[in-house]
Amino acid sequence: MNEFVGSVWWLIVSLGVLVTFHEFGHYWVARRFGVRVLRFSVGFGRPLWTRRGRGGTEYVIAAIPLGGYVKMLDEREGEVPAAQLHEAFNRKPVWQRMAVVVAGPVANLLLCVALLWGMFVIGRPDYLAEVGTADGLARAAGLRSGDVILAVDGRTTPTWTEAELALMPAALDRRDVDLRVRTPEGREVGHRLALSRLPAEIDELRAVEAAGLAPRHRVSPAQVLATSPGMPAAGVLLPGDVITAVDGEPVQAGDEVDPLVQRLGRRGGSAMVEVDRGGVRMALEMTPRLTEVDGRSRWLLGVSLGQAAPPQPNALLRYGPVAAVPAALRETAHQTRELLAMIGRAFTGRVDVRNTVAGPITIARAANHYASRGPAWYLSILAMLSLSLGILNLLPIPILDGGHLLYYLIELVKGRPLSERAMAAGQFVGLALIAGLMGLAFYNDIVNNLLR
Repeated sequence: MNEFVGSVWWLIVSLGVLVTFHEFGHYWVARRFGVRVLRFSVGFGRPLWTRRGRGGTEYVIAAIPLGGYVKMLDEREGEVPAAQLHEAFNRKPVWQRMAVVVAGPVANLLLCVALLWGMFVIGRPDYLAEVGTADGLARAAGLRSGDVILAVDGRTTPTWTEAELALMPAALDRRDVDLRVRTPEGREVGHRLALSRLPAEIDELRAVEAAGLAPRHRVSPAQVLATSPGMPAAGVLLPGDVITAVDGEPVQAGDEVDPLVQRLGRRGGSAMVEVDRGGVRMALEMTPRLTEVDGRSRWLLGVSLGQAAPPQPNALLRYGPVAAVPAALRETAHQTRELLAMIGRAFTGRVDVRNTVAGPITIARAANHYASRGPAWYLSILAMLSLSLGILNLLPIPILDGGHLLYYLIELVKGRPLSERAMAAGQFVGLALIAGLMGLAFYNDIVNNLLR
């Protein structure tokens, strides 16, 4: 399945699941309060499939899978027979109408918990939160290659994903964090990472990298591709060897080899170059040779380095079925706090809205990427999307569930509904806001996915 087809497929599947649960929340509570539901639609536009239930509800799957709706009997939308007035939505007490409105976001919240529970039970393969390289602020904090980040400000980080998600908000807020790490020698020590010293202008999507941190699994090992005839490495190093140390100095990445070779050459004499050859550790003696390269003299071994195959995941985020329940609840609460904080950053201008408002192209590509990594990864992004849908729907914008909830809260306080004129004005404002938000989302899609 190519990326385009896969992205379209997983977008349809994801939106179908999320919209169905959201609208089912409205539907289920409405039916509990005796409201007649005329139509339950997943998608908009021309119906592709319809079925009428025993209660008279028409169930529809429509052609445009970008939302859905539940249409209830309501005197404001048409004439209602006298015998059915007691089933009209507008005739129900205001608290019942509020419950029907809030049921959609609550359904998404519950779905998020269920999806995270499934993710924890299945187990999400990942990588240890092991530092590959530490530069800049990370090095100044005392971090070094081989350290494993165990916790960020008290939040445990069993995988690199967890560590990155814990560091990202602090980096965006320029807030210093306390790290608990395990050194390569096995000692647990604490460091304070001064993220408050990050430059004002950074790529927000790479805020952790801007702090000088790169995980072990993203660092390209110093793998030998070839050796140059007549040079010191010829006949000593073989293609596929991975250089792990030069003269006793550990090597984590390919770009670390040349500075060590230059230092060795200036010192003079031979040294041991340690390599991993098919799982066997070897120490091979070599002496750099001073060579003219583009008019400059450099010490060389005569080796070409390349990128080794990506490493296999070495960590698994998993709980038993019982332990996964509180873990899913904790994670839902944590993601809710972080999502609300991100919305606050967007509204106050502390983050670029290009990185916070995603359109269907971005969502489709992300869903396809996560699905390609396995079912647990797909459940994790589906949970995040479900939570986002529920929270965004609670924003007090007319047309959204939060806007309707605001109307009913005003009615509860005033003792009577808002006038039709006021509600119509609110709907107009809501349409304008939603249109602007959708326009921004599509613009971000074009800039982030097609122009970069």
